[in-house]
Amino acid sequence: MNQILSLLRPLRLVPIVTAESATEAHALAGALVAGGLPVAEITFRTPAAADAVAAVASRGDTLVGAGTIVRADQVDAAVDAGARFIVSPGTSRAVVERCHERGVPVLPGAVTATEVQTALELGVTTVKFFPAEASGGAAALRALTAPFGEVTFVPTGGISPANLRDYLDIPAVAAVGGSWMLPATAVRTGDWNEVTRLTAEAVTLARRTPASALR
Repeated sequence: MNQILSLLRPLRLVPIVTAESATEAHALAGALVAGGLPVAEITFRTPAAADAVAAVASRGDTLVGAGTIVRADQVDAAVDAGARFIVSPGTSRAVVERCHERGVPVLPGAVTATEVQTALELGVTTVKFFPAEASGGAAALRALTAPFGEVTFVPTGGISPANLRDYLDIPAVAAVGGSWMLPATAVRTGDWNEVTRLTAEAVTLARRTPASALR
């Protein structure tokens, strides 16, 4: 996980990609890279998810992970396809243990103190704070970091340019997950220039975060 964090911290953003095909995923990754963001979390919400991961991994210029992983067999499918990290909406012992077995970093979802402690007991010190806005937003996350000084967070859910800085200014936050740079209309019509433009804007905004906020 430390290796993945060392790559995510400078980027500060993790685009969440839901692709309907491997071709679409490949094009989306290209638009993200062109905008300055060589990372993508491919969600396992479509039948094409594993193929999408493989397509992005084959590019060689993108740090690709798999998200919305809720079962151990999905861990296998994602890792076999080339995923370098796994993200889960909740803290599942089966998912975390399979990730440990496969030697792949995992970010389980956690929004309560009990869930964070469960993740720690499973040997995980970086968690996905999800759903971020619906769970109290940056204020709730800031409060949660107080008793868990050793935990790093990647908040996701309801984050946009309007509240991005609220999260990135929290020292315990390594990066923020979001999909606002991938609007459905642009993806549906294949307007990759628009995706690149929005990605570049997001990268610029993220990099304005004070250096003191980085661990």
